[in-house]
Amino acid sequence: MQPIAIQFGPIALHWYGVLAALGFYAGLLTAARRARRAGLSPDDIWNMGTWLVVGALVGARIWYVVSYWKEDFADRPLVEALMIQRGGLVFYGGLIGAFASCYAFVRRGRLPAWKVADVMAPSIALGHAMGRIGCLMHGCCYGHACTLPWAVHFPAHHETRGAGVHPTQLYESGLNLLLSFALARMFKVRRFDGQVFAVYLCSYAVLRSVVEMFRGDYPNRYAGGSLTPAHLVSMAIFVLGVFLLGHLWKRAPKSVAT
Repeated sequence: MQPIAIQFGPIALHWYGVLAALGFYAGLLTAARRARRAGLSPDDIWNMGTWLVVGALVGARIWYVVSYWKEDFADRPLVEALMIQRGGLVFYGGLIGAFASCYAFVRRGRLPAWKVADVMAPSIALGHAMGRIGCLMHGCCYGHACTLPWAVHFPAHHETRGAGVHPTQLYESGLNLLLSFALARMFKVRRFDGQVFAVYLCSYAVLRSVVEMFRGDYPNRYAGGSLTPAHLVSMAIFVLGVFLLGHLWKRAPKSVAT
C-alpha cells in the first residue's frame, strides 16, 4: 500500500489517479486502433474520450458518495465528496456514467451506437484492470481475512489492522485483463453489432460476482451476509446483457466481422 506516487511540496500525486488515468489512456488507444475494423474513424474515439472520462468519473464518484455517505461523508465538509484523487470510485457507477455520456456523444455525432459499444468493450476491461492496481495501492476494495500464501498485509493503521486479506484488487485486475483479451478476439469474429458489448456485460457481471465473494470492505450486506450491493447490481447487469444478446441477434445481420 503506497497511496502517493510523487510529492511536490504540499501537492501529492496519488497512484490511484495515475493508474486510473493510464487506464483511460490505454483503453482509448486500443479502441482507436480497433475502430477501423468497424468502419469508424479513430478520431471519433479520441474525441469521445473527454465525454467518457467526465461521465465515468462523475458517475463513479456519485455512486461512491451515495453508498458510503453515512460512513465517510455525513460528518465532513461537502468538498470531501469531490476529492477523487484520494480514491473512492465505484465501477458500476462509472460504467453507467460513461454509457450515458458516450450515448450523448454518439447521438450528437450520429455514430452507429452498437458498433461504438463493440469497439469500446475490450478497452473497458483493459482500463479497469489497470484501475484496480490503483485500488491496491490506495488500500480500498480489499478482501476478507485470508491465511493463504498470497494474502496481502496492509499497514497497521489500515482498516484491516495488518491482518492478511485476499488481494481482491489483483483478482479482479487479472480477470479483467483476461476478459479484455477474450473480447478483443471475439471482436474479430463477431456476428452482429452489439454482440461484444453484450457479452462484456454478462461476463463482467459473473467475474465481479465471483470476486465479491472474497471482498471484506462493505459496511452493508444482504441475504444473511452472503450478498454485497455489487452482487445485486451484477444480477441486473447480467440480465441486461442476456436481453441485449437476444434482442440484437434477432434484429441485426449476422455477418459484420471484417
